[in-house]
Amino acid sequence: MNKEMGFPVFSVEEILRVTGGSLISGRSEQPFYGLSTDSRSVEKGNLFIPLKGENYDGHDFIAHALKGGASGALIQKEEKAKIRRIPEDFRFIAVADTLKALGDIAHFWRMKFDVSVIAITGSSGKTTTKEMIAGIAEMKKNILKTESSLNNLIGLPKTLLMMNENHNAAVLEMGTNRRGEIARLTEIAAPSIGLITNIGPAHLEGLKSLDIIQQEKGDLFLIMAGKGTAIINWDDGAVRILDKRWKGEKVTFGLTSKADVSARNIRNGRDGVHFNLIMEEHEKEVELPAIGVHNVYNALAAAASCRVLGIDQETICQGLSRFHPLAGRMEISRLKNGAFLIDDTYNANPASVKEALKTLKDLRKEHKSVAILGDMLELGEQSMDLHESTGMFLADTGVDMVFLKGGFSQATAAGALKGGLSGNQVFVNRTSLEIAACLRSFLKEGDWILVKGSRRMKMEEIVQDIVNVFGLEKGFLN
Repeated sequence: MNKEMGFPVFSVEEILRVTGGSLISGRSEQPFYGLSTDSRSVEKGNLFIPLKGENYDGHDFIAHALKGGASGALIQKEEKAKIRRIPEDFRFIAVADTLKALGDIAHFWRMKFDVSVIAITGSSGKTTTKEMIAGIAEMKKNILKTESSLNNLIGLPKTLLMMNENHNAAVLEMGTNRRGEIARLTEIAAPSIGLITNIGPAHLEGLKSLDIIQQEKGDLFLIMAGKGTAIINWDDGAVRILDKRWKGEKVTFGLTSKADVSARNIRNGRDGVHFNLIMEEHEKEVELPAIGVHNVYNALAAAASCRVLGIDQETICQGLSRFHPLAGRMEISRLKNGAFLIDDTYNANPASVKEALKTLKDLRKEHKSVAILGDMLELGEQSMDLHESTGMFLADTGVDMVFLKGGFSQATAAGALKGGLSGNQVFVNRTSLEIAACLRSFLKEGDWILVKGSRRMKMEEIVQDIVNVFGLEKGFLN
């Protein structure tokens, strides 16, 4: 790491050795100062790594990267024809796959540092748990963490390349929507602590079945191969099956007393959820400023991970009490008419929708509740069935009014009607302004609204229109 420049420095020989590439032009004396995968943000001395996507090919922008100051580039062997009109002294390194090369370089860099690396995957709760762990750990350590949701085969390597000698630990999120990604991410990150938050129906379009999802998430433990510590959700049957195959150290979490890290006396309120955290037979109260029992599970996973880092229970409780929900993840606002709005629009899958609806039921008490749900995407052939079963669950929670948006809204509506809601309680594909206008005459002080859907459904636009119609109560904090 070049301390003055703030980015890693690699010799040409290191890049060749790590990637298995060959130098096909230029000289090898000068090192590369940092890496870039985006020609628009190249800095002087960078090694440019062009990546291929469904709708773009970074090889088309090598000349642009050169103008930005890049001193060399990787290139996939079959793309050599694209290096015409490039100066001969520009360093080109030919590799079989530039994406794999990026991961190999990131792994090489990660292994230079003796730090604890926590890898987090799961069907839901990854980002929230990551933020909880980082919030606790940074009270005692210098932490590197995944920013936003840069949790894929591009984002995770970029995060690792930010590691330096000042870091004590790294908290990395790992996402997947097709088979093999978690295995590769684990190879790159070489984690010392592995956490699977839960396993449920998500990304079925690419992963096809719950069994394959279990295998994909389980690759975290498989590649770790008993080295380090596994954090096990003791209440999730699919994760417990994986536990039987794990031969290394482990810490369990859950609401059962058999778990190493557990909770009791859980109380949900609009200001968050309170519970007693039990670790090594010591019990301390936590006031978590996030709603829902699912966030208790996230907090327990974070507590278990931080325990392995050597952080004491008092600090863990303090860190959890300082946590604040991320935007679009069970974020509560109070409208000027006294009703409460839950913005959970960041994403959705069947498990997370059910947890959100359970929380809505807990919080509304004697008041009315409204659910505004967008489609859950990437569920493949099971989409219709999963939307219908979600509609039936929706009816079971006793909501008073439902608005549904998207191509699968009729399936969700059918399930809701089958579950017992009446036709004048369920509305399909109304505009956000129509929804807001309808709510104006319906909502009273103390009532609750939940807005949730997959990211591409843009449910945040409905949240904004509701806010525009009702206004927000100033100074209200969730």
